[in-house]
Amino acid sequence: MSPIRIGVDFGGTKIEAAALDRQGQFLARIRAPNPGNYDAAVRTVCDLVAAVERQVGARGTIGVGTPGSVSPRSGTMRNANSVYLNGRDFRNDLSVALGREVRLANDANCLALSEVVDGAAAGATVAFAVILGTGCGGGLVVNGRLVEGANGIAGEWGHIPLPWPTHEELETAPCWCGQRGCLETWISGTGLQRDYARATGRTLDGETIVRDARAGEPQARAALDRYVHRLARGLAIICNVVDPDTIVLGGGLSNVAELYERLPEQIRTYVFSDTWEARIVPAKWGDSSGVRGAARLWDD
Repeated sequence: MSPIRIGVDFGGTKIEAAALDRQGQFLARIRAPNPGNYDAAVRTVCDLVAAVERQVGARGTIGVGTPGSVSPRSGTMRNANSVYLNGRDFRNDLSVALGREVRLANDANCLALSEVVDGAAAGATVAFAVILGTGCGGGLVVNGRLVEGANGIAGEWGHIPLPWPTHEELETAPCWCGQRGCLETWISGTGLQRDYARATGRTLDGETIVRDARAGEPQARAALDRYVHRLARGLAIICNVVDPDTIVLGGGLSNVAELYERLPEQIRTYVFSDTWEARIVPAKWGDSSGVRGAARLWDD
């Protein structure tokens, strides 16, 4: 088995490849813009892997973290918000182009795996990791093993309905998946922006909303309060189902310190237990978790 692990993080705007040694140290990292179409994206992945291998002077195993997941029925991609991947045999096409086996997993699963191996969830028995960014994804690791489920959709909490909705929350925007009321439409960064715009008629990015909330601006504070409450309700559902001892937050909104201060008390309100304790922590590896977790798909 090669001592070099190469991970590829296939993001919506950029693609990153990195080589890790067996101890998890970076040996090389290269990024390129995502070209936005299928054939060019396959070439970009191949070019990045070749460049990384030239830098380290060795051939490595390859794991890829992607949006969406592989259908166990057809072997093709589905549910990717980079929609040109859907219906394509991405794993096989990459394997052919690269001349070796490629392991592929959902990007949130890669985050979870990375953080359990040597990150913020190291030592956890049951860890649930979430991406709170443009979208909303989740990944589950139990006893150090990634759980993908019988149909490859374990952890897809972004596409369950917002639980315990208020009357105002029943009128929801459509989700890109075709349903309404999905958590992703509420607790992603996009969801925070949409909620603020709906309440105020103004469009601000998430960072500005959080900054204004900290400065005491009433409408921004109200939007952040609603966001925390919705996120707590969503996480309470996960706690009721798999009861994680560690919850890892990744994505841009994971940098909001108020989440770690306020979520435990609000989650506790909705968990079906007389007691509830779990660690809620930011991803140790930040935006490197995806590429690190992809490389770790070969850590059998």
